[in-house]
Amino acid sequence: MKALRFHAAKDLRIEEVNAPAAPGPGEVLVENRFCGICGTDLHEYAYGPIFVPKEPHPFTGAHGPQILGHEFGGSVKAVGEGVSHVQPGDRVSIQPLIMPRHGDYYADRGLFHLSANLALAGLSWHSGGMAQQALLNDYNVQPIPDALSDQEAALIEPTAVAVYACDRGGVTAGHCVLVTGAGPIGILVAMAARAAGASQIFLSDLNDTRLSLAREALGEVRTINPKTEKVGDVIRAETEGNAGCDVAIECVGNEHALKNCADAARKQGVVVQTGLHPGENPLNWFDVTFKDIDIRGSWAYPTHYWPRVARLIASGQIPASRIVTKYVSLDEAVTEGFEQLLDPGGKHLKILIDLSR
Repeated sequence: MKALRFHAAKDLRIEEVNAPAAPGPGEVLVENRFCGICGTDLHEYAYGPIFVPKEPHPFTGAHGPQILGHEFGGSVKAVGEGVSHVQPGDRVSIQPLIMPRHGDYYADRGLFHLSANLALAGLSWHSGGMAQQALLNDYNVQPIPDALSDQEAALIEPTAVAVYACDRGGVTAGHCVLVTGAGPIGILVAMAARAAGASQIFLSDLNDTRLSLAREALGEVRTINPKTEKVGDVIRAETEGNAGCDVAIECVGNEHALKNCADAARKQGVVVQTGLHPGENPLNWFDVTFKDIDIRGSWAYPTHYWPRVARLIASGQIPASRIVTKYVSLDEAVTEGFEQLLDPGGKHLKILIDLSR
């Protein structure tokens, strides 16, 4: 079968590889339909290997070359012994987190996403979404409602990241929320905040093109470019009592964005760190103490989120498909997908690979 494999930084290859074996007990073979190019995939392409193991992964044994892609869905081609929640022909979305199911401190508590042995399909597993087929564990394969399109099935994974970030921040009805970063995750976080009841949403980014795309996707949202406006000043000027926002969610992994979040949050507000920082970044800890704010991490998502997120998208409460700006074939994925998204002046948000083309 045809697959896109990561070999090294700037070395992605479309290759013919062996199709997965027939599924064994507890396994499902999926015919992939759509796969999103994630920011994590872009970082692997530009600077990797980062998450792709150089040595065999301690739980899965996977290492490079690696079939990329962890935002994907498709239809069930075959199931192994003991699989009963899906059957051939079912349309599904892939929950890509792979980990021990028992005998692990966090797995035994249902916190599978926090396992020290965590792996991901498309990064540290023998299969990924940027191929015609994938062999997965039964718990990775989630049936989707009829109201959800095949394209939307590939958007559940990034939307789950966004919903969890809002949950970590305690976003609720009437809240004022700042989101830093107008990329796909930032826009999805803003959508999730609105679905949770936030009545006032601010979105900051240095890229005016992305801010324009965000306004098209979100409708009524106050956008801020930190190059021309001071984020904290804008938010204090436009919030009740000039106090600042209730929740600030950082979706960039950038020192300045994090500082803006801490500055813009009201006293006893919450800052949620969702973007992955490349290293240590300073923060004004006097202000953290003086303002009595909470700073919380938000890593991935609990694996049981899939049905909930699917309902949010299918109902239209989170119109996730609005972040998709382009579709490409697998053969076009590098030049028309990865390279386009890495262009600083680029005009795209989420690009989906159509595996049927």
